[in-house]
Amino acid sequence: MAVVVRSYLITHLLVAMFGMGSWLAVNALWVELPVVTKSLPEGWNLPAYLTVLIALSNIGPLFVTLAHKFAPGLLNERYVIYSIQTLGVMSSIALALSWDGTVVIGGVPHSVAFLTLTFILAAVCCTSNVTFLPFMFHLPSRFIRSFFVGQGLGALMPCLAALVQGVSKLECRNVTDGNGTHSLQPHYLQENFSAGSFFWLLAVLMGVSLLSFVTLTWRAARSSVPREQGTGEESCHLSAEAEAASKPSSPFYSPRTVYLLILLAVSNALTNGVLPSIQTYSCLPYGSTTFHLAVVLGNLANPIACFITMFALWRSSVGLSILALLGLLFGAYILTLATFSPCPPLLGKSTGVTLVVVAWMVFTGLFSYVKVVISSILHEAGHLALVWCGVAIQVGSLLGALVMFPLVSVYHLFISSQPCVDTCSH
Repeated sequence: MAVVVRSYLITHLLVAMFGMGSWLAVNALWVELPVVTKSLPEGWNLPAYLTVLIALSNIGPLFVTLAHKFAPGLLNERYVIYSIQTLGVMSSIALALSWDGTVVIGGVPHSVAFLTLTFILAAVCCTSNVTFLPFMFHLPSRFIRSFFVGQGLGALMPCLAALVQGVSKLECRNVTDGNGTHSLQPHYLQENFSAGSFFWLLAVLMGVSLLSFVTLTWRAARSSVPREQGTGEESCHLSAEAEAASKPSSPFYSPRTVYLLILLAVSNALTNGVLPSIQTYSCLPYGSTTFHLAVVLGNLANPIACFITMFALWRSSVGLSILALLGLLFGAYILTLATFSPCPPLLGKSTGVTLVVVAWMVFTGLFSYVKVVISSILHEAGHLALVWCGVAIQVGSLLGALVMFPLVSVYHLFISSQPCVDTCSH
């Protein structure tokens, strides 16, 4: 019995560490932008470059999806995962070594190394959606929840590292200009460790994800994991062949499945594209501490919600719709705060700080729960359903980012607050 439980827990841990590598690199690149923009010639144009590169990197999942559609069996899923994870580890190491290197093109310096490696890492992350999830079909459905717990950790770990690093910490200093006028000016403090060290940490975490997948596939050939099948505890071999032969699939092409895929796409559009684009506008007016709390606690809500699904799985389409609507209400509140930036409601009051932090936590937690439940249901519909699950996640994330990019970066519909400047006093 003890051996069975230990095997069960080890597999959950391995699946979580494997899932952690899914979007780890892109999350890390975003949180480290305030540091690298100080050194790279593109400056604060880098977020726009990163958005475009992520959009272009969708060629990876497009190729995989077309291969599944028109040439089933052409791609060996495990070899593809080995390849992209190894590429991710190597690119992270290269980024740690050469992130600040520049090349002069047409008399203008460009951070070619950083941009090239960013594109490769973005392609790795995007392609993971349509390869990692289909691989999870070869495991019992309960383990897909551990996968999403790990994916949540892939967002949380870079945030915690950036918090320890001291990203964007500043103090307001009294400065006197040539005319004797006194004013408060922001002074950004030196980080506790460099961007290079941060990218080395990224490489280590990517390596942990790769080793976890290697161990999972090794255990597929040599061990078994516990699986309940109604009559008691039995062992279930991890091999693809055994799972494919023994696992009955529910119908894939049904109205409910289509609805769940649409709901999944909308959920990811909101959580991965729309709301993250305006997080600074909704939080920074309340202070940098509020912003960091919202980011860290919001990302902490993700794995917690995924963990809850291991014990409470609300499978009803109506129930999922209710949770999504509740999440949408909190998202609407966050969007309202961003719209009123730099002078949102309850500015300067602890109630305002509490509400914005709680709103981000509940919004992230509700939609994380919805996404995991939908993925668990699609797991029962077969391997193809999980392929389309990954496609829905990727398409939703892409559309959300593409909708918000012109609104934020081109038309500048949102106004950022200025540190150390009181623009809202009357």
